[in-house]
Amino acid sequence: MRRPRGGFPREVVHAAKVALAASLLVGVVYGACITVLDWVVSARMMQSVDTRLADQLRDMRSKGPPGAPSAGEDTDTAAVYLWYLTRSGPVALPGSNAPRLPPGFRLAAGSQTTIALAPARFRLAAGRVNGRTVVAGQSLASEDHLVSLLRMGEGLAAPFLLVAMFAGALIIGLRALSPVEQARRRQLEFTADASHELRTPLSVISAETSVALSAPRKAGDYQAALERIGRESGRLQKIVEDLLWLARFDSAPPQPEDEPLDLATIAAECAERFRPLGAAQEFDVQVLTGEPRPVWINAPPDWIDRLAGVLMDNACRFAGQGGTVRIFAAQRGARVTLTVEDSGPGVPAEQRTRMFDRFHRSTDQGGSAGLGLAIADSIVRSTDGQWRIGDSDLGGALFEVSWRRPSNRHLPAPQPVAASGPGLPAS
Repeated sequence: MRRPRGGFPREVVHAAKVALAASLLVGVVYGACITVLDWVVSARMMQSVDTRLADQLRDMRSKGPPGAPSAGEDTDTAAVYLWYLTRSGPVALPGSNAPRLPPGFRLAAGSQTTIALAPARFRLAAGRVNGRTVVAGQSLASEDHLVSLLRMGEGLAAPFLLVAMFAGALIIGLRALSPVEQARRRQLEFTADASHELRTPLSVISAETSVALSAPRKAGDYQAALERIGRESGRLQKIVEDLLWLARFDSAPPQPEDEPLDLATIAAECAERFRPLGAAQEFDVQVLTGEPRPVWINAPPDWIDRLAGVLMDNACRFAGQGGTVRIFAAQRGARVTLTVEDSGPGVPAEQRTRMFDRFHRSTDQGGSAGLGLAIADSIVRSTDGQWRIGDSDLGGALFEVSWRRPSNRHLPAPQPVAASGPGLPAS
């Protein structure tokens, strides 16, 4: 992670900012939710009290004034008090312990209100009973206590909720930023490696040109210099073409135009292309055919042709003088495979996890830029293939790619393939 001067890593700072913003948003939503919840709870309790007061007034109209409220009648509910509204002010029913209402208190029949009386708030409702205005009231002490407990619980839960939200968002943010940061680092490494690979042939071309032009020389010297410049130019062109191919594939992967493709034919044609190289460098190129019918897959032909070419080129670099490179296609159950083997030094186990990194070379042998296998991996992933890297019985490396075998209804009529070499090795 990049660590700013004298501070936390930049990724942690970004994740913390996002987590803080998410926590503040959750805090605002939480505040709005508990406000609505408190209002709903208070409204429901107030509605319950109003219903009880209305029932009390209705009972008074039908049964007459009740006696003094007794604590033993119903210990679970608050007492209901009654007042008559007279010209001189509200008067409590005789024998009741009703608190005093303000002298000038007035309330129209059918109305409700809430006032503060010692020692608590009261809910009052007025109604007409036998031609007189009667006010029924109930203390809201228990309701206020319940609301207070609810708000206390909500207040205590808020810090824990916000801390948990911040911690969770921070962890998720760091995990989400991890692949982004990894991609950024890989991009920086890719740019640095590409610059290094391009600098080498450019430096050679510049040096050869400067030396050739520094003084008059013989025709043979100029020819030798031009040949070296030509080789470096070819290498430079190959690197640039590979970089452009990978850049196009990464930015906007082309939509594959799948069609039935015979892997055995691809393997045979690829082996023919590399036989002159094998003859020049004194190693043997073999193509094994043992299938009685074509080995079909559905994939873009130019992609699979390039994949086979990359694997063969990689094997030829390491086969060595007197060695062997072998390519073959086979059908194994529900999958078909393309395998390339060589008799070179093989791939160390600790290097196999980085085989497809761009510009990675397991050894200095071969002189490639380290882009071939990265291109091959892009093709394999885009065609839903699977890699297997192992040790070949030839003594070197084995690279195998397998695909799911297409259904028969998508394939052309089977045609026999004539054998042109030794049979496939036992799998």
